[in-house]
Amino acid sequence: MLATAGQPTREQAEEAIRILLRWAGDDPEREGLRDTPSRVARAYKEFFVGYDTDPVALLARTFEETDGYDEIVLLRDIRLESTCEHHMAPIIGRVHVAYLPHRRVVGISKLARVVDAYAKRLQIQEKLTAQIANTIQDVLEPRGVAVVIEAAHQCMTTRGVHKPGVTMVTSRMLGAFRDDQATRRELLAMINRKGGAGYTE
Repeated sequence: MLATAGQPTREQAEEAIRILLRWAGDDPEREGLRDTPSRVARAYKEFFVGYDTDPVALLARTFEETDGYDEIVLLRDIRLESTCEHHMAPIIGRVHVAYLPHRRVVGISKLARVVDAYAKRLQIQEKLTAQIANTIQDVLEPRGVAVVIEAAHQCMTTRGVHKPGVTMVTSRMLGAFRDDQATRRELLAMINRKGGAGYTE
């Protein structure tokens, strides 16, 4: 991650991991754990790379040669890997992102990158859903944006209430997807087609 004022050094991060290993009851100096602090520090850099990514910049390049296309653009089943900010446990699921173009479109890979830019941070699913939708709406200014997220939270499947198989679903509908019920139904039908989610209104 990019260094910021007051940010701990890599060495300090690794020492903190050694402390956690001792607190858990193990010996960070034993052979199997000797390189764990370094590995975990590298893993954290990957898990939280979103802090170094500007989601707005990802959407800066758009295309206007669309031959008037103004129907739904949907990316379905984008893999979601995030981290719960309350217990630092994995959030694993999928994201559906749609928008109704207004004069311009964006490369579809950029939509997936916006998802990752926000997902690769400490998160709660409700906030993540809103951030993705709001950014696409603010930058592209389409006629509508919709984001639906389905995810399992290991903070409740592997600890606490221990309820495996539970999936949380959140949605953020803006513009035509919020105001026009026919457009909303069309989107949900597209999401729910074979291989898609089971999300309904």
